Amino acid sequence: MHRTTSVVFAGPVSPGLTLSPLRRGRGDPCYHDAPDGAIWRTSLMRSGPVTARITKSAPNTVDCEAWGAGAAEFIESLPAQLGLDDDASSFRPDEPTLAEARRRVPHLRLGRTGRVLEALIPAVLEQRVAGKDARRAWRRLVTRYGAPAPGPAPQHMRVPPSAQVWYRIPSWEFHRANVDPGRARTVVACAQRADSLERLVDREPAAARAALMLLPGVGEWTAAETAQRALGDADALSVGDYHIAKMVGWSLLGYPIDDPAMVELLEPMRPHRHRAVRLLEVSGLAVNPRFGARQPIPNLRAI
Repeated sequence: MHRTTSVVFAGPVSPGLTLSPLRRGRGDPCYHDAPDGAIWRTSLMRSGPVTARITKSAPNTVDCEAWGAGAAEFIESLPAQLGLDDDASSFRPDEPTLAEARRRVPHLRLGRTGRVLEALIPAVLEQRVAGKDARRAWRRLVTRYGAPAPGPAPQHMRVPPSAQVWYRIPSWEFHRANVDPGRARTVVACAQRADSLERLVDREPAAARAALMLLPGVGEWTAAETAQRALGDADALSVGDYHIAKMVGWSLLGYPIDDPAMVELLEPMRPHRHRAVRLLEVSGLAVNPRFGARQPIPNLRAI
């Protein structure tokens, strides 16, 4: 199946800014930035696998071609993925740096994929480990257990595994991917509950985050990272992230702060706390000095 569409916005649009949080590293088998500026994405929709090629044809227009059994469903969800219904009208920060960030990137939109498991599993893999290690694990597992991407996709691309496939991945394959038993058990438990997880898209984002945190192994950070991508949750603050609180402190106060201080500092931004962080990241105003060596990646495969 092959489908095409165009999404026209009221003002300038940047699909790269909106969709880039979905990419799990440069080698992500489900997301590819092509040299010609096109964004290639794969997904496993309810109706089946899909490959999509997303391009910007005018300052306010995004075009998309999609292939596979899930193409029609993907096309239908594309406006939400691109943030067409994202409402930032009530976000008017008084804080000078955030106000300047808003002025620099007024066209930032937060997208909503509607695919909970696809956002949740990579977030689980990213728990408590260096980002490079998590991205390597995601790439290895999806390349091995995902299906080839339909259509004329770049050769390395794969469709994310289904819940049934995630559930059946042997423990030793997680070990080979350098995923510890705790995270592996959480991935399997999430896959077991995939049907109920996908129904969370019908809840208010805060209620959906609370429901996610009822899952063993899913805490505030993982629920927020999932809600940002799957639900377009503008208030899902990633409490517990190794870098974000420090970045927010340096950017707004001139010194690093911890999570409780970040929560207090961004409280006036509700219900746009995640939007505030994202604006800092994409506006060029984020300050995040790095001191010392990076934390070494533990090699579980050698244990």
